[in-house]
Amino acid sequence: MPREKAQKRAMPGEALGLVELNTVAIGIRVADEMLKASPVVLVEAAPVCAGKYVVIVRGDVASVEASVSRGASVGEECVVDTLFLASPHEGILPALTGTSDVGKIDALGVVETFSVASTVLASDAAAKAARVKLIEIRLAKGLGGRAFVTMTGEVSEVEAAVEAGSAPARATGVLVRSVVIARPDDGLFEKLL
Repeated sequence: MPREKAQKRAMPGEALGLVELNTVAIGIRVADEMLKASPVVLVEAAPVCAGKYVVIVRGDVASVEASVSRGASVGEECVVDTLFLASPHEGILPALTGTSDVGKIDALGVVETFSVASTVLASDAAAKAARVKLIEIRLAKGLGGRAFVTMTGEVSEVEAAVEAGSAPARATGVLVRSVVIARPDDGLFEKLL
C-alpha cells in the first residue's frame, strides 16, 4: 500500500530563527541584540556543550528574519551556524521545549548532527515529510556540541522521516548518524516519554 503524503502542519505566518555561537559571552550579547532588533519571542538563550551558546527566537517572518540577521552581524566570526525557518512544523516548538505529547511510541527514529541548527532543520524536514510525532529536540547540552531529534510513528513513516531529516545534514557534512528502531523495548519507551 503506498504511503500517503504527510500533512505539512506548519505554523502559517510564523517563523523560527536560531543563531549558534562558539562563545558564551558573545552569545549573551547576541541574544540581547536579537531581542532589541525586532519584536520576537525568546524561545531559548543558553550555553550548550563545548562552550557554545544558542539563541532561538520565534515570531512573524519579517521580525525573525531581522532578528537573525542582527544576531549574525553582531556575532561576526563567533557564529557557528544560523537558521531561519519560515512556517516551521507545528511540532518543532513543543519538541524544543520538552512539551511534546506523543502518547505512545511505535517505531523510534533518531537523527544526530554536529550542530543545533542542523538538528532543528532536520526535525522540520522529517516532520513535514512523513506522519511522525517529534518527541524531543535535544540541544547539545551534555552532548559535546552535538544535537539530536527523536520521533515516533509507524515504521514506514519513521523511515521516510529519518531519511528526509538526514538529507540536509548529510549534504552539508554535519550528519553524525541516524537510526530507526522498529520496536523499541518497553524500558527504553518509558525513558523517552
